[in-house]
Amino acid sequence: MEIEGWSQTLTAGPLLAIAAGAIVVLLVLIVRFKMHAFPALILVSLLTAVATGIPLGQVVKVMTNGFGTTLGSVALLVGLGAMLGALLEVSGGAQVLAHKMISVFGEDRAPLALGVASLLFGFPIFFDAGLVVMLPVVFSVARWVGGSMLFYGLPAVGAFSVMHVFVPPHPGPVTAATLFSANVGTVLLVGLVVAIPTWYLAVYLFSKVIGRRIDLPVPSVFGDQEVHDPQNPPKWQTVVALLLLPMLLIFLNTGLTTLAKSGVIDEATSGTEWFQGLVLLGETPVALLITLIVAAFVLGRRLGTEHGGVQSIMEGALPPVCSVILITGAGGMFGGVLRTSGIGASLTEVLGGWGIPLIFAGFLISAILRVAQGSATVALTTTAGLISDGVASAGYNDVQLATLVVAVAAGSVVLSHFNDSGFWLVGRFFQMDVKTTFKTWTVLETLIGVIGFAVAAVIFYAGALL
Repeated sequence: MEIEGWSQTLTAGPLLAIAAGAIVVLLVLIVRFKMHAFPALILVSLLTAVATGIPLGQVVKVMTNGFGTTLGSVALLVGLGAMLGALLEVSGGAQVLAHKMISVFGEDRAPLALGVASLLFGFPIFFDAGLVVMLPVVFSVARWVGGSMLFYGLPAVGAFSVMHVFVPPHPGPVTAATLFSANVGTVLLVGLVVAIPTWYLAVYLFSKVIGRRIDLPVPSVFGDQEVHDPQNPPKWQTVVALLLLPMLLIFLNTGLTTLAKSGVIDEATSGTEWFQGLVLLGETPVALLITLIVAAFVLGRRLGTEHGGVQSIMEGALPPVCSVILITGAGGMFGGVLRTSGIGASLTEVLGGWGIPLIFAGFLISAILRVAQGSATVALTTTAGLISDGVASAGYNDVQLATLVVAVAAGSVVLSHFNDSGFWLVGRFFQMDVKTTFKTWTVLETLIGVIGFAVAAVIFYAGALL
C-alpha cells in the first residue's frame, strides 16, 4: 500500500533493525508470555508501523488493508475447504480413499503415496486450496497407520509448496518468466526437474527424520465429526473424482490464462464471454464452491439425517478454522506494514551494489524480501522486476533464463515465519505450537529453498554449455 504524500526517510540500517526487533518481540510475546498469536500480531504490527514512521493517521488503514487483502484470498478457501473436508470425513470418504492408498502402496509407503498424490494435485491448485482439500485424507491415513502426524502431513504440504513455488501455471513463476522473457514451457520443464528431487530430499527425507523426533498426534481441526465405521461410505472412485474436480476446474483457468498471456490464444478470443466464463469457473473460490455443492449432493444422499444433515456438518466445520483464518489475516497485516514501511526496497538497494553473480543475487534478494514481507509470490515477482534489466542484458539462453526463474523462486520460499500465511495455516491446521512450527515448517521451507537453488544453479551453469 502506498501512502500519498509520504515517503520513507529512514535508511536500510534502522529499518532492518526495526524489522528484526519486531520479530524478536513477537517471539517473546508468543513463546515467553504465552500471548495468543492473533492479538500479538496486531500489537507488533501497530508498534512496527509507528516505529518506521508511517503517518499516525494512516497506521490503522495500513494495518486493515494488509489484514483484509490476506483474508480476501484465504478466508474463502479455508472456509469452503473446511466444509468440503468435513463432508469427506463424516461420510467416510477420506477413510475409504486412505484405505485404498494403503492397500495399493502398503503401510510403509503411505507417506510417499500422500506426497506423490499431492504433487499431482499441486500442479494446478494453489497451496492454500490444495492443503485444505487434502487434509482429511492425510488425517485418515495417519489415524489408520499410526505414528507421528509429521510422517504423513509434511510430505503432503511440502509437495503443494514445491509445486506452487517452482512450477507454472502458478502465478509467481509465470510472472517471473514474463519479466525475464523466458519461455513458459521451458520454465515448466526446468521447474519440474528441480521440484521433484527437491521434494524428495528436502521434504520426504526430512519428514522421516523429524517424525521420529516429534510425536505429533492427529489434529481434530475439523471437529469431532469423524465416523470410524461409516455405514454407507462412498466408493473410492467417487472421492477421487471429487478431489479431481477442483483441480480440473482450476487447471482450466490457469491453462487458458497462460495460453492467452503467451499469445497462443488471441485477444479477440480471450475477450469473449464464453472464454471469460470458463476462466471464471476455474477461479479457486468458484472451483471450491462448485466442488462443495457437488459433494453435498453426492455425499449428502448417503449421509441423510444420520449426523444432523449436510447443513449441520458444514456448520460444524467452521468454528475450528476461525482461529486459522484470523491468525492468517493478522500475519498478512504484519506483512503489509513491513511492505509499506519500505524495508524490502531499502534492502534491495543495498544489495544492488555488491557485485555478486546474478543468479545468486536473485536468490538472495528474493530470500530477504520473503523474510521481510512474508509472501513468496510477492518476493518472487518483485525480485524478478528488480533484476530484469540485468537479465535482459546478460544474453542468457532459454535454459538459463528458465533456471533463473526457478532460482529466484527458491529464494522466495526460505525462512517462513510470522508474516507468512502458510506458517499460520500449517501450524494451526496441524495444531502445533509456535516452537514446533519453527522446527518443522520453517526448516522444511528453508530446505526447499536451499536445495532447490542448488539444483537450479547446477542446471544454470550446465545450460551455459548449450
